[in-house]
Amino acid sequence: MIAALVEAGGVRPAAPLAPDQIQPASLDLRLGSVAYRVRASFLPGPRTTVAARIEELKLHAISLSSGAVLETGCVYIVPLLESLALPEDIGAAANPKSSTGRLDVFTRVIADATRGFDRIRAGYGGPLYAEISPKTFPILVREGSRLSQIRFRRGQALLDAAALRALHARERLTDDAEADVGEGIAVGVDLSGLGPGGLVGYRAKRHTGLIDVERRAGYELADFWEPMFARSDRSIVLDPGEFYILASKEAVQVPPDYAAEMVPFDPLVGEFRVHYAGFFDPGFGYEGAGGRGARAVLEVRSREVPFILEHGQTVGRLVYERMLARPNALYGAGIGSNYQAQGLKLSKHFRA
Repeated sequence: MIAALVEAGGVRPAAPLAPDQIQPASLDLRLGSVAYRVRASFLPGPRTTVAARIEELKLHAISLSSGAVLETGCVYIVPLLESLALPEDIGAAANPKSSTGRLDVFTRVIADATRGFDRIRAGYGGPLYAEISPKTFPILVREGSRLSQIRFRRGQALLDAAALRALHARERLTDDAEADVGEGIAVGVDLSGLGPGGLVGYRAKRHTGLIDVERRAGYELADFWEPMFARSDRSIVLDPGEFYILASKEAVQVPPDYAAEMVPFDPLVGEFRVHYAGFFDPGFGYEGAGGRGARAVLEVRSREVPFILEHGQTVGRLVYERMLARPNALYGAGIGSNYQAQGLKLSKHFRA
């Protein structure tokens, strides 16, 4: 259906799509040939184009044709190779790709005349832009690099509490026998020592080398990450401004006719942010697609104050959406998916 939308002109790529650009329930978005460093993040508002705001706020332009480094602490706007001419009954939403979030690269998609990030109204016609702000590691990107993905929706796809409980009864969406299933499935953090030697996660190092986003298994873990091990009280203190990779206590799965998204549990329960890249494709963790449940990797950043996380503490909710049709390829089913049946796993850029 995504391919048909492209063929009908609902998605207008400036260059032919790559063979693997259409994923089971999303389309990867590619960076264009130029990045603009701007003074600050912005939204264009209901009567302004992104291009007009770039002209007002840009500091300089950077060619991505041969690759360029995006520095930490800076904000960049990059026109994407894909633009849209959506039918009136189809809207869209964007997320960072999983590997983008696991590098602590904050990115979101902007459209013209909009009041919000990562949401594109039904019937939108116009260009798309990526706002990119590396937080921990400088990154090397080039024209065609994929940091974000877009999903297309017709109507109301989100399962309400009753429908989600019925799906959980049929499919057992989590291995937690006492799962909290309401408007979403509660997801807790594992601090008991999921990995070898009691490994619970990683804290990103500061002042590292750069990471080429196209380079797989090209970097030593120890050059960029400090491993963290379980404490006797099964808790950790999140330091302000630091970035952590942790894992969920529960193993979860997404059946073939559904997709899922991690959403904040409640902004009032703690001074931390979890999960930059919150989308789970149909088949994630699903036994028929090569998984037997998979942990959700949690990308965690504390805010202004130190904050204690304890084992099992709820950090998010997994909400499920119904697909219009079952994808002809599921996540992990022979399509080169990086995180099927994952436990505690860093991005694809690091050697195991």
